[in-house]
Amino acid sequence: MATFNAELIRKGPGLLLRDITRGKDPQIAAFRALLIKARPDIIALQGIDFDMRLTALNALADDLAQAGLGYPHRFSAAPNAGQFTGLDLNGNGRRGDADDAHGYGRFNGNGGMAILSRYPVSLEAVEDYTTLLWRDLPGHIYPTAKGAPFGGQEVFDIHRLSSRGHWVVPIETPDGPIRLMTFHATPPVYDGPEDRNGRRNHDEVAFWSDYLSRDTTNTPFAILGTANIDPERGSGRREAIDALLANPLLQNPFDDSPTADFKDPLPGDLRVDYLLPSTHWRVVDHGTLADPEASRHVLLWVDITRANP
Repeated sequence: MATFNAELIRKGPGLLLRDITRGKDPQIAAFRALLIKARPDIIALQGIDFDMRLTALNALADDLAQAGLGYPHRFSAAPNAGQFTGLDLNGNGRRGDADDAHGYGRFNGNGGMAILSRYPVSLEAVEDYTTLLWRDLPGHIYPTAKGAPFGGQEVFDIHRLSSRGHWVVPIETPDGPIRLMTFHATPPVYDGPEDRNGRRNHDEVAFWSDYLSRDTTNTPFAILGTANIDPERGSGRREAIDALLANPLLQNPFDDSPTADFKDPLPGDLRVDYLLPSTHWRVVDHGTLADPEASRHVLLWVDITRANP
């Protein structure tokens, strides 16, 4: 399996589909070449524009199929990105900014997530926590100002935790069912002294520790996606990612090498992407693939087999 923040994000709705169907976009060509090289059975994608009919995702999968890499099973769902709230979530005194949506986005679906799989996705069993309210996460650290929730009670009452989404996606493989737990957290920057994005990033990562503490299912799984927090470098609150990496239910086959080549000197190269298989697996091999023409992020992959077949 693999995870990749493909940065297939465009400036308006329909433009990603346009670029796929024209067949001349150098980024999409680089994306195709990278996936053909990796050839994962299952891949979680972040940073891909969403539309309700999955037209762009299906076109992208068809493009890969024409190149000999077939993914007949696909999943995506509406992200919080670009879903406007009508409220001033970022506290700048205006309404209607991209940062006033449930998740940052200039249009509905601007930078969502998707899964491509060789194996069937159990669509009826998908757990989608995209609409989970931030205040409903146990132990949340929602920002405050002058002793009250930042943005006021009205904002606190509707503010969702996920900047894009949190999914638990069951997939039926020849070796039995598995679960992909995937997400794409907000960067812990671009805010004010209230540290709204830093706190949200922390809690988006902390969601998984809370989920695992309540999970009674013994189905093998992996947590994979863009956490947008480095355990050692850059900005942000590291407690949640440190706790996740130390969770005894998870393996961390990758070292702390950067997974994204951001602007120097700040924020610089950071480890922000993760692929953490559960201890149900034995990791046979793992690695990364990179092409700056495709994305600033690397593609992370693991070859895994059941630890106790």
